[in-house]
Amino acid sequence: MELLRFATAGSVDDGKSTLIGRLLHDSKAVFEDQLEAVADASERMGLGGVNLALLTDGLRAEREQGITIDVAYRYFATPRRKFIIADTPGHVQYTRNMVTGASTADLAIVLVDARKGVLEQSRRHAFLASLLRIPHLVVAVNKMDLVDWEQSRYEEIVAEFRSFAARLDVADLTFVPISALHGDNVVERSGNSPWYEGSSLLHHLEHVHIASDRNLIDARFPVQFVIRPQTDEHHDYRGYAGRVAGGVFKVGDEVTVLPSGLSTTIAAIDGPSGALSEAFAPMSVTIRLADDLDVSRGDTICRPHNRPAVAQDLDAMVCWLSEVGELRSGARLAIKHTTRWARTVVRSLQYRLDVNTLHRDEGADALGLNEIGRISLRVTHPLLCDEYRRNRETGSFVLVDEATNATVGAGMVLSAS
Repeated sequence: MELLRFATAGSVDDGKSTLIGRLLHDSKAVFEDQLEAVADASERMGLGGVNLALLTDGLRAEREQGITIDVAYRYFATPRRKFIIADTPGHVQYTRNMVTGASTADLAIVLVDARKGVLEQSRRHAFLASLLRIPHLVVAVNKMDLVDWEQSRYEEIVAEFRSFAARLDVADLTFVPISALHGDNVVERSGNSPWYEGSSLLHHLEHVHIASDRNLIDARFPVQFVIRPQTDEHHDYRGYAGRVAGGVFKVGDEVTVLPSGLSTTIAAIDGPSGALSEAFAPMSVTIRLADDLDVSRGDTICRPHNRPAVAQDLDAMVCWLSEVGELRSGARLAIKHTTRWARTVVRSLQYRLDVNTLHRDEGADALGLNEIGRISLRVTHPLLCDEYRRNRETGSFVLVDEATNATVGAGMVLSAS
């Protein structure tokens, strides 16, 4: 079955965790013992009924404060599709958690409280979804029961959000009026909104078209591991294991190995269940080449006439994740891009972006926790990368503090030379 990864986003108390709990409960993806544990916890907290948000808010601090702090992943399936859900926090101070949780998503659900309308944090998360190039955006107007399912209020929020989204790069935008607490329009269509002609949220998640979202044109295969069993039975076996980051590879295709630039053909492709005739993103496979070339971890297999940039100078957007220090010009860090490590220096901070107004502060001299800006990097060893808007796999990287080994930044390549 096809797999859909989606993330929930939005302001505090918009009902993200409750929505996921309702999806899990109404799609029969919750075990009886889990539901009993949540019911007991709800009773101990003095709540009138079962708080489905506790299905994802698992940390003690989250339960005590009634907020989401860390990203929680949940899994469920319907007869049509499998799902991985990332429940991301709504607080400004946990923006970095939202960025990391949504970075691999195919779709983002931005919740808006029907009483409060589009808030600053709603706009912030919509912009981050756009920045992360999430192909599909769903705006779930929640708590419609608290405004008596007024169509005018729903249309007012839709118009306000569309006006803001016009400034973003959003390819697919959908609106659904829901009540996560009562389950209206979540799994089944509700009779409380006869004026709404769209599908339920789950129906949309099951049928949204994601097959063409991945880049199937630019063939990219970052080598993760060289397999040399060196046994009597497999003494001449040499395979290159990894995950296809883009395009399609077929047995017999002519390929080039970067950064060496040497060319050969694909002799065989091995998958978890045996030999394959082709492999495409995001399959994990082992590729065997016809010639015995010098290939190691960090190299990239691609097409001879369709290569990524072999670059040491990068322009990128970066979200700073560190609580300890700030990102300034001259900072020296480690950079991890696909399966390749290098060292890098920040040549300049071009501007800091105000996520709420989209204003560029070109006078900024540093990025603090959760702040986003455009920087220029110089890398010690060339990276084999594409622009992030072209390929999210080969266009993203993380920055690491070598002293503490902590991940301090998440970046998206804008241009490489």
